[in-house]
Amino acid sequence: MRLLIATDAWAPQVNGVVRSLENMAAAGPAYGFEPVLLTHRDFASLPLPGYPEIRLAYATKRHVARLWDTLRPTHVHIATEGTVGYATRRYCLAHRRPFTTSYHTRFPEYVSARAPVPEAWSYAWLRRFHGASNGTMVSTPSLERDLAGRGFTKLMRWTRGVDTDLFRPRAAGEPEPAAFAGLPRPIFLCVGRLAVEKNLDAFLRLDLPGTKVVIGDGPDRARLAAIDPRARFLGTRTGADLAALYPGADAFVFPSLTDTFGIVLLEALACGVPVAAYPVTGPLDVIGGTGAGVLGHDLGAAARAALAIPRARCRAEALRYTWAESARQFYDNIALAHGTAPVRARAPGAAPRSVVGIG
Repeated sequence: MRLLIATDAWAPQVNGVVRSLENMAAAGPAYGFEPVLLTHRDFASLPLPGYPEIRLAYATKRHVARLWDTLRPTHVHIATEGTVGYATRRYCLAHRRPFTTSYHTRFPEYVSARAPVPEAWSYAWLRRFHGASNGTMVSTPSLERDLAGRGFTKLMRWTRGVDTDLFRPRAAGEPEPAAFAGLPRPIFLCVGRLAVEKNLDAFLRLDLPGTKVVIGDGPDRARLAAIDPRARFLGTRTGADLAALYPGADAFVFPSLTDTFGIVLLEALACGVPVAAYPVTGPLDVIGGTGAGVLGHDLGAAARAALAIPRARCRAEALRYTWAESARQFYDNIALAHGTAPVRARAPGAAPRSVVGIG
């Protein structure tokens, strides 16, 4: 079976959508699927103004048709609502091919933060986009309830995971991260894209002891750096480099009000770092009631209270989330929506194949 995953989010972007799809594609062979990725790289594209790492693909139904004849997928998953996802959706509808979608990003809130576009208009378009699918995957119970209340149907659960071998507490004898050496304690860490929708203003304006550290980059960096000149901005870090920094923090602060999950929450917990966040979708599902963090509308009070949480409790909570379970849910959903029997994992996954040089 060949699964076409159509996504506008792909490298060099660094975000939870890309990380989730990388892990699902790698797990595909274990479930009897050969994943094939259709991304902006397969089309002519332009950089998004002010955000060059995001490419806007010139993708049309005709382009997808040309690729389809080469790939001949048996199953289709449309991961994003951008030009690649929309063109793939149009092709599937025109040829009566079933497909699933996933809801990763609260675009209505993101758009309204940048332009005077009512959220209701964006949600109406998204309802139509996802309503044509055989199932829409959502990451948390609170997101499922929210979208159901907005008229979305055929919702399917798909959780996320974390690599607890890579993201782990610092072992006895391991040195403190060099980037944190000499910084006043406690260290409050925030990891994410430096863009208006991430609400980093709320973190940087907090009156906290010690040092605020921000990992990530984006179009809002200069403005955010001016809010608190004492905060340290370390730029984008990934892989082992990122995993080595988390354990050096005393608390992880997640100020976003619009994320649908927040994989960085799991990464922090896996490294034994307690979380402070607002009581909204994502943190409510990952942190609420676990004792591994503090949720509150007063983010500063939550951050200070999180310092008292035992690190072992955080690690134990993260161990409940695995990419293996995430993949099981994902491929079960694919099979169910396409009317085929689910396949149990047989062996470790392999890296996905990607179509390149088209467009």
